[in-house]
Parts: sequence; structure tokens; C-alpha cells
Amino acid sequence: MTREIVLDTETTGLDPFSGHRVVEIGCVEMLHGMRTGNTFHVYLNPERDMPDEAYRVHGISGEFLKDKPVFAEKVDEFLEFLADSQLVIHNAGFDMKFINWELERLGFKAIPMSRATDTVQIARKKFPGSPASLDALCKRFEIDLSARTKHGALLDAELLSDVYVELMGGRQVTLALDALAPPPLPASETTIHVAAEVLPSREFPVPAEELAAHREFVASLKNPIWLEIKDV
Repeated sequence: MTREIVLDTETTGLDPFSGHRVVEIGCVEMLHGMRTGNTFHVYLNPERDMPDEAYRVHGISGEFLKDKPVFAEKVDEFLEFLADSQLVIHNAGFDMKFINWELERLGFKAIPMSRATDTVQIARKKFPGSPASLDALCKRFEIDLSARTKHGALLDAELLSDVYVELMGGRQVTLALDALAPPPLPASETTIHVAAEVLPSREFPVPAEELAAHREFVASLKNPIWLEIKDV
């Protein structure tokens, strides 16, 4: 069973090593390239202020986050949801840098980059020279963006899951639904037995004039094999 987790984060800034923190995590579970409806979503108290530049991007205020849990309170639930699945992330280096900083400061092992599939890199290889932002790819694949007035981790993960499917070749629903189809009925329940019709034997007599013509032709041959056959 191929399980993948499409992941997105929102943060207070661009670099965790400069004191910035994760404020939202959104994850969407996919099996065999289809969303299951199973998600992980949490807002996090960054234990610091929210810069205006970051607020303009995602609209998450410091006041809104005051009563939200800190990362340490949600880390076990987060890691349990990820399990050992492959991660699908748009610009994976950014999100992985923040997630691993949060993990390591609590004594957890960092998630290796080998577990992250970067959809930005896939898009740039598939459409060289074209914009590879999430907005641009949604427009390219005609994915509805009407709900995306600002960045949001769960919404962006859902949009990215649709983009990812298109980047990997488009939806082939029947391939996934085949596994869900009921098994065929036993042959005894599906086979209709019809008795074969026995036809009477038929005879095809040769007209006398044709037999006479054949004998005349055979008599003109030298040692014809037909003479070795009775009743010719």
C-alpha cells in the first residue's frame, strides 16, 4: 500500500536559526495517489511575536495563537500521523528545515530529506522556464483556487495533493477503484450451460455425369493414384 503525506507549514519568518517558528502544520493523507480524507492540522503558539511581513502572507496573528498548544504538546501526535510515509512538500527544503529544527530542539531525530518529494523540483523539470509556484500550478491544471485568499497550511496541502497527482501523470481513477471492486462471482453462478443441438447427418451424392467425367479424366493419366482408391 503506497501511503504518502502531503505537508505544508506556515511560520513566523524565513529562517528558524534566526528565531522564527512554525505556527501551523497541515497534512493530507494519500493512498495510491488519492486523498483518503484523513488529515492532521494544528495551529501552534510560536512563543514569540508575529512579524507584520508573515501576517500579510498567512493572516495568522499573534493574538490568535496565544491560547494554541506549543509544538512540544503536539509532536507525538504529529509524528504518529507521519509514521514512515513519504512526504510530499512544495519547496521541501523550507518546510523540512523548520520541522527538523522543531524536532531536534526537543531531542527527536531529524527527518531525512530522502523522505521528502519536492513538487517544485518536479514542476521545474516537467515545465522548464515556467512558474512553479503553487498558484501557478493550480492555474495550469485548472484547480479551483477560489478559497485561497491567503496561505493556509491545510488548504495548501489539499491543493498541493491535487497538483501532485497532475504532476505525476493525472488521475487514473479506474486503476485505484479496481482494488475496491467486488470479486467476480464463482463460475457456477455466472456460467449459463446450454445443451448442444444434435443435427442429423447429411449426405452429398455426386451426380452421375460428374462421375463419368472424372473417370474419363483419370483414364487419360499414366498410373493415376485414383485407380488405387476403390469406388472412384
